[in-house]
Amino acid sequence: MIRDNVPDVSMFDPEQRVLLAEEYPHFTLSEMARRRRALEELLTSSSVDHLLVYGIGGRGGAVTWLTQWLVTNEAQLVFTPDERDALFIQYFNHVPLAKKLARDADVVWGGASTIASSVDELKRRGAQVGRVGVIGPLPFAAARLLEASFGAVVDLNAGYGRMRLIKSAEEITWFGLGARLADLSVSALRQQLRPGLSERDLVAIVEEAYHPYGGVNGIHYFAVNAMADPTYCVPRQHPSTRPVRQGDVVSTEITVNFFDYGGQVLRTFSVGEELSPLFRELHDVAEAAYHAIVQRLVPGTPVGELVEAARVIEEAGFTTYDDLVHGYGGGYLAPILGSISRTNEPVPDMVLREGMMLVVQPNVVTLDHHAGVQTGECLVVTVNGPQRLHTATQGAFRVGP
Repeated sequence: MIRDNVPDVSMFDPEQRVLLAEEYPHFTLSEMARRRRALEELLTSSSVDHLLVYGIGGRGGAVTWLTQWLVTNEAQLVFTPDERDALFIQYFNHVPLAKKLARDADVVWGGASTIASSVDELKRRGAQVGRVGVIGPLPFAAARLLEASFGAVVDLNAGYGRMRLIKSAEEITWFGLGARLADLSVSALRQQLRPGLSERDLVAIVEEAYHPYGGVNGIHYFAVNAMADPTYCVPRQHPSTRPVRQGDVVSTEITVNFFDYGGQVLRTFSVGEELSPLFRELHDVAEAAYHAIVQRLVPGTPVGELVEAARVIEEAGFTTYDDLVHGYGGGYLAPILGSISRTNEPVPDMVLREGMMLVVQPNVVTLDHHAGVQTGECLVVTVNGPQRLHTATQGAFRVGP
């Protein structure tokens, strides 16, 4: 809510208010040193001396994690233990802000060819054949050029993904802020969703809620169906012009990012009427599955038990279309689990660890895929049980007249 052009920050925790008040918030030096140590250990265990990290198109990944630069068009980071990082930026006019955010790296324009600049820097550092690693979605042509100078590169993406599984306390604060921004969108939908609006209007409601706080869109997916004649079971990735009508059911999946840190919240709304018997049953089963999974979010739980916990879905005669559970924060992370009737095989041989962040999101649908609901949100695994990052009220909501 905005009063006198000043955003209301009363719903945020004190630590989150500090981040919101800063011109450009940064992680502490100790947090950044922790990340660097973890990466150095990965290089050592992989027999790699130098690393090229690639990010593009708002998907900064490890570039952002290591430098705090929110990658725009393209960025390449040359990382060497015990040396200052070199960060090459495209475009030229993006360099000044990159220097401000990535203050612990030498930031320069990438030149006519960013990969050529990175190769020159690796040569200057004395990189040897077979001792260069890569993290990020390096394009094929760039990889060819890199390997022409240093031989086959070592793919460290899997190792990086493992590093991102466990969140630090500082990261959880930032992820929690992104989660609160998503909660604002849920509140705005509860207040404003009504007949006559199109799915595009719903997008505007969602985004308007968090823009004053520096939030940016991760995703805002919607499925709008007539409860009496449903045709679509899972939120769509792009909004249509279909108007919301009395008797509709609306399910949504929303991620809002604060810089590179976001939460994810999933909710279902009925418009002008209570949920029909079918949709009430779907949502009741989804909530039962959600709570059965959440009860097992403690360190040491084999992830296969999460799939078994959701067996209530199949026992009720339903199935799923979306993932049941997935790791989150720094990527779409393991474990990525489907339900028994819609598997993501194989279920990984892993156990939950303290500090993992998961999205539990049972998308319960009919077997013909004509009707479905969403519920769920981000949770952090702790020894005392799951920690909610969201404050949005759980359940299905009736909205409109």
